[in-house]
Amino acid sequence: MRRMNALGWTALVASVAWGCAGDAPEPAQSTTGTAQVLLNQPRAEDVSTMLDTTLLQSAEPTLSVDVLGVNMGSADAPVKVIEFVDFGCGFCRQFQIETFPNIRSEFIDTNMIEWKFMPFITGMFPNSPAVTMAAECALAEDPRVFATFSGALWERQREWKGADDPAAVARDWMLQLGVDPDSYDSCLQDDLRRQRVASATALASQLGVRSTPTFWIVGAGPIQGALPLDAFRQIFSEIHRQLTEPAA
Repeated sequence: MRRMNALGWTALVASVAWGCAGDAPEPAQSTTGTAQVLLNQPRAEDVSTMLDTTLLQSAEPTLSVDVLGVNMGSADAPVKVIEFVDFGCGFCRQFQIETFPNIRSEFIDTNMIEWKFMPFITGMFPNSPAVTMAAECALAEDPRVFATFSGALWERQREWKGADDPAAVARDWMLQLGVDPDSYDSCLQDDLRRQRVASATALASQLGVRSTPTFWIVGAGPIQGALPLDAFRQIFSEIHRQLTEPAA
């Protein structure tokens, strides 16, 4: 994988990024080495994934990143982005509602970027674990159910964040979407779904993700915070150009 010249956009990011900073544990001492593995990891042929966690030496529980999160776009897209989010983060909500639809139409749907949406638990928002598990079960039901349910989590974030019983709120929303109640209740007890959330959280911690949203561009590194749309356009267009133009 060709390395990218990040100097041009690093200063831009530093000047305009906003995010939800958390009290996550300090990254392990191996974070620097782990980040380098991530940045240098080549994509396997015909595999829609962004790194191989067997190289990350992360603590259990762990699953390979190719089975974590939600992938969008073509596996052949030259630019790979992992979006680390917590459903309780207000800046994540802002990005998803105001900015992401444009990024999807301009970069993902045009096969410039393969995007991996990676929800994890920052520990900042007490009601997030319940709705994150519910989102996992929405994904297990059907990607279209997940899209509708996760959209509701962003649009009605204040409602579930302020609820005394967020699990009950999430369950009610899922049943309104036509999900079988027995199937949903069984999914909530599924060890695989719990392990997916735990593994995404462990990966974020190991990579030193300290705020949400964080956008990890494979080969370039992280962008922290919900940047303005034009800033994302400049960054993604330049990285795409560097990856696709013949070397001088």
